[in-house]
Amino acid sequence: MSPGKRALEPEAAAPMAAGARLEAMRRRVRLSRLAVWTVIAAGPIALGVAVTSTPATVEAATASRPAAVRTTAVAADPAGHAQVFVHAWLRSSTEDASSAQARLAQSMAPDVELPDPAADAQSAPVSVTAVRSAQRAAGAWSVTVAAQYRDGGLRYYAVPVATDRAGASFTVTGAPGVVAGPVRAEVAKSSYGVSVAEGDLWAAVGEFLAAYLTGAGEVDRYLAPGVSLSPVAPAPFTAVTVERVSAVEEAAAAEAVPADGTKVRVLARVEARDAGGRWPLGYELALTARSGRWEVAALESGTALDGGAR
Repeated sequence: MSPGKRALEPEAAAPMAAGARLEAMRRRVRLSRLAVWTVIAAGPIALGVAVTSTPATVEAATASRPAAVRTTAVAADPAGHAQVFVHAWLRSSTEDASSAQARLAQSMAPDVELPDPAADAQSAPVSVTAVRSAQRAAGAWSVTVAAQYRDGGLRYYAVPVATDRAGASFTVTGAPGVVAGPVRAEVAKSSYGVSVAEGDLWAAVGEFLAAYLTGAGEVDRYLAPGVSLSPVAPAPFTAVTVERVSAVEEAAAAEAVPADGTKVRVLARVEARDAGGRWPLGYELALTARSGRWEVAALESGTALDGGAR
């Protein structure tokens, strides 16, 4: 083939390729038009299928819709209302029914008579506290209120209180009744049955509580890594002395600090002093052994009883 023909072949091939691409595009357009007309032609059938299947679709959507949550109003405890009433009633007198306390008591219990104390009767209680509430029926409660007097005397009153359905309104429905106070509950044996002698753990507890309660030193130096605990501020005491330490785990009573990661729970009885005197206090602590020393992992509250793991 001559050089001239070889030079013309690329020039001829370019229009041919362009023509092929154009033809392919035309075929795609024709196919697209055909598909559109096919869908239009099938429109009534497709519409009929859609209409037939709509109820099932709606039913499925309805079934999967989460059910509405209905909340029930919780009955309001009228303990505070009964406490306010007894406080006002014990400070009232039939001889002075126009006093502020008498008017308050009568507004809270319109059908209850005011007391008639003797001239030499003991003074009004120094504090009145609701100690127990019991719902007797729908809208009917009995609240036990304790009145403490300056001479150390303690008297309990049972107060009947009615509430509305919404628990927003209260009325004392009858005169208070003097009742026996609650008996002392039996307490399970404490889990802190291991006695801890003076040593590394005893010292760690004492130094931590001194920093925590008196500001003597930094609290952080006695804490395990990752533990954050702020001291009591302002510091309420000038001195803290450990009187007794009891533990749940036997490891707390070991003479030497055990292996790293050993955890114990202790109950420390301490004596704190301030300008007002001496105060016996108790603290539950969780400690962890690390690098030959005990570190405070938590300042706990409450009492760990038998069977109560922390």
